Parts: sequence; structure tokens; C-alpha cells
Amino acid sequence: MRPALHLGSRGSARWLHPGAWWVWALGLATAASRTLNPLLLVLVIAVAGTVVSARKPEAPWARSFMFFAKLGVAIIIVRVLVQLVFGAAIGTTRLFTLPGIDLPDWMAGVRLGGPVMLESLLLALYDGLRLATIIMCVGAANSLASPSRLLKSVPAALYEIGVSVVVALTFTPQLISDVLRVQSARHLRGRATRGPRAIAGAAMPVLEGALERSVTLAAAMDSRGYGRRGPMSIRQRRVNASLLTIGLIAACIGTYGLVSAGTPWFLSAPMLAAGLGSSLLAITWSARNAVRTRYRPDPWWAPEWAVSGAGLAVAACFVSAAWWAPAGLETLVDPPTWPALPALAVLGLLLALTPAITAPAVPRMFEQRPAHRMPELGVAA
Repeated sequence: MRPALHLGSRGSARWLHPGAWWVWALGLATAASRTLNPLLLVLVIAVAGTVVSARKPEAPWARSFMFFAKLGVAIIIVRVLVQLVFGAAIGTTRLFTLPGIDLPDWMAGVRLGGPVMLESLLLALYDGLRLATIIMCVGAANSLASPSRLLKSVPAALYEIGVSVVVALTFTPQLISDVLRVQSARHLRGRATRGPRAIAGAAMPVLEGALERSVTLAAAMDSRGYGRRGPMSIRQRRVNASLLTIGLIAACIGTYGLVSAGTPWFLSAPMLAAGLGSSLLAITWSARNAVRTRYRPDPWWAPEWAVSGAGLAVAACFVSAAWWAPAGLETLVDPPTWPALPALAVLGLLLALTPAITAPAVPRMFEQRPAHRMPELGVAA
């Protein structure tokens, strides 16, 4: 039987617009980039994990959050080890001493071994935790937003770029799915699933699956007329490309100015607004040249506004807290102090947790059971 779609009570279950999930996740990542408070960073991870657990669909790409979580743990370990071996000693609380090597004067600020200070390790831990939190927020978006639906939502003028981005975003989920499939097959055959031999044995099937997907994707793109263009002069194309390039660069500079402390005011919100305006103008003009049809586009209703608004709210709360009470977002390491919990930041995290409730339930796929048992057929010898 073909799988049927279970919509829950009164058809309330549906797919949320993938753009809403990405706005929410980027809002969490922006909030994490504004603080070195370990308690707030752990709360951001907890919020992301809770929402993923509540609204994660049953799909292969939905398993990528744990991969990003393990990657975050590895980043923290590497950051602490680099500080332990190469980083300059900060503070006065000595934990232990490693065998060191004297370096020349022109390598001031870099060391090999020597005394290990508690303050240095705390600073490295907080810094690595912040980067790991940002990566896990991106992993949450990968687990919640469908890549194919995200591609359908890309504007027509950015369709080619969107295809490249979506293919890049689906690399990690598909790789995880292939590795799990190969491990399951090796386990059923009684072969090793861990260690160097298992990695060597799984490399070839995973590579073969990646090549097969590439050929299938190329055939699908060719059969759908990928890359078709409408009538437009060369001058118009150059003007649109220039406006789009300038707008994207200005938007990147403005975004960095918003999330980075100490940036001049004209390089933050004004630069972001100018970049978005130039990009929207170029997209509007280029859309007339794009030849692309949409079948059942994803709607943007009240749940989408609630989810994206929660992401914007947590980012706004952390940015406002950085202006009004910056001491609460930073944690002193010299001398070591217990981190505080700013009320405005906690309020933003509570708002960021609301998509676990406001987002619609995810449709579940299940196999229909036959209403009656088919009679058994006998074969005469």
C-alpha cells in the first residue's frame, strides 16, 4: 500500500515554512554571538534542543542535530587544548605546569607548554562554547527545515544560487543517513561497525551513494529545464548582477556590524538596510527574466510569524541587553566569577522556546494496514 499522510486532529498538522525555522535559528545564533556567559549559552543550547525534540520530523535530514552537537563538543575540546598548549597564560591561579620550549622574541604571545592557568582555561572554554552554540543553532535549522521546501521558497532570481546552497546544506544530513545505512548493513552481516576497519569498509559504499545521488540530481535538473532564461539584454543583466552583488556585500557587512560589539553605527543597521534594499531591487528586476513555476508554494501564516518573531525577539533581547547591561552578558575570568542571569536575556530565551508550542505539529507518515487479511494462495506441486 502507498503511505498515507496522517494530519492529526482536524488536519492541524502541516509543514512549517522553512524560512521561519531559519529566521528562528539565526536569531538564536545572533543571541549566542553576543555573549560569553556560559549559563546563557547552555540555555540557548537547551532551547534549541527542546524545540528540535518537539518539532523534529521523521526524515533522514532531521538527524543532523546530534551530529552538530558532537561537532560542537569537539570544537570545545580543540579550543581548550590549543589554549592549553599554545595560548598565553592569563591570570594567577596556576593549576599545573607542562614541559615547555623557549621560543624567540619575534614569536611573542605564542608559547609551547609552560604553566597552565585556571583563568586561561575558563576563557578558552567560554569561547569554544560560544562557537559550539552557534554551530548547534545552525544544526537545529538543518533538522527542522526541509531542504527541498527551502529550495522552493528561494526567489526566482536566486534560484541557481539557492540550488547550490541547498545542495551544500543537505550534504551533512545525507552523509549521516548513508553512514547509518552502511553501519546497519554491516551489523546485519556480522561485521565490525566501529574502529578503523569499519571506517575503511564504509568509505566505498558512502562514496558510491554520493556519486549516485549526484547523477540523479543532474538528471532531475536537466529534465526540469534547469537554467532557462527569459529575454533580457546584456546591459540589464550586468546592472542586476552589480546591484545584487553590492547589496549582498553591504548586507553581510551590516549583519556583522549588528552582531559584533564595537562596530561603528553606520556599518550596522544603515548598511544592512541599504544592502537589503539593493538586493530586493535586483531580485525584483531579475525575477522578470527567470522562467520557473511553483506547485503548491508553502504558505506564510500565523505560525510562521510566531516562529520567526520568536527568533527576532531573542536576538533583539540580547542586543538590547548588550547595550543596557553589558556586564550580565560577560563573565569575568580574572578573577573567576560566577556568571549572572540577566532578566532581559532570560525573557528572550523564553520567547525563543515558544515554537515548541506555536509551530504546527509535523505530519507523520505511516503505512496503512489492510482492512482484511488476504487469503493465502497455495501452489500445487
